[in-house]
Amino acid sequence: MEVGKNNTVVVKKDHNKYRKPKPWDTPDINHWLIPEFKKEDNVGGTFSDVSSFATLFPKYRESYLREVWPIVTKALKSRGVEAKLDVIEGSMTVSTTRKTYDPYIILKARDLIKLLARSVPAPQAIKILQDDINCDIIKIGGTVRNKERFIKRRQRLIGPDGATLKAIELVTQCYVLVEGNTVSVMGSFKGLKIVRRLVIDCMNNIHPIYAIKELMIRRELEKDPKLKEENWSRFLPKFKKKNQSSTFLKKRQQEIKKKKEEKEKNYTPFPPAQKQSKIDQQIETGEYFLTQERNKQIEKAAKEKEKRVLKMNDKNKKYQLKQNSYQAPREKKEQNLEGRESYNQNIDKLVDRVKGKTTNKRKREEGEPSKERDPKKSKR
Repeated sequence: MEVGKNNTVVVKKDHNKYRKPKPWDTPDINHWLIPEFKKEDNVGGTFSDVSSFATLFPKYRESYLREVWPIVTKALKSRGVEAKLDVIEGSMTVSTTRKTYDPYIILKARDLIKLLARSVPAPQAIKILQDDINCDIIKIGGTVRNKERFIKRRQRLIGPDGATLKAIELVTQCYVLVEGNTVSVMGSFKGLKIVRRLVIDCMNNIHPIYAIKELMIRRELEKDPKLKEENWSRFLPKFKKKNQSSTFLKKRQQEIKKKKEEKEKNYTPFPPAQKQSKIDQQIETGEYFLTQERNKQIEKAAKEKEKRVLKMNDKNKKYQLKQNSYQAPREKKEQNLEGRESYNQNIDKLVDRVKGKTTNKRKREEGEPSKERDPKKSKR
């Protein structure tokens, strides 16, 4: 009992009046912890019927799945699930066996083969078999009709060198992979919800950096215990959407309104006076006649310039012809080398003959007998 305003007695309700003590519920127990499901927890035993799921995979994933399939089968076998890879049909199937003890593991196995089909690496995809990790495959193919716009917005989600995607992963503590027309996400339920909202907003032309900023501020506010019961809206950033088309329409509407108001104020039954053309305005100012004279002068100057250029060209041509007449003709190069060699040999013989004659003349003058043959002896 407490005394309130105006000396009135206020009786407080006892909410724990009918609550019985729970000896097993101690403060050291974490109620949010998801315990691992073991064989001992399955009291019912084996399943009466076989449950199975199948998914198709693209052809480019075939070679990778063949390499990784032994790791996948090993991970599923430890949990009592059978896995098959059909390369001919291009499908993967998972089904329960007599050794399966966890009733929810078949749904986890279904998520595993879905992730493998969507180009998630096998070591990362196998983590889905853990109880605290869940997955979500977000379809973004039908959000934007224009293909170029779709590619730009999808690239915006990845960012330069994957920086935006890395920031999303750090803030949400989820694994995110953008592949084709889908976005594969792995993490907690809370993280999956945030990533889905972020991806859909990005495809609706809202940049993911705004959501990342907000999430970073929220994370810092969570650390302060004083702000637990307070409203955080004053700390969070508020971004106003500025659409150019809407601002343009508003301006246009304002202009139309102004014109209407002017018409209503200055109303006359007579039509408005015709606007003067540019030529009429020039005639009034006297600019029109000046421009005509200027044009004539410009035309004259242009014609004179053309004549000068033609004269100069004629002079240059005549000068070049005159210069060509003074140039010596070019010697023809002898193409035949064999003829040149024979010509050189003939010259050498001629030189030898001339030398022989000169030596004979000297010997005669000195009184020595010449080496020339006697014509009589040669006849004999």
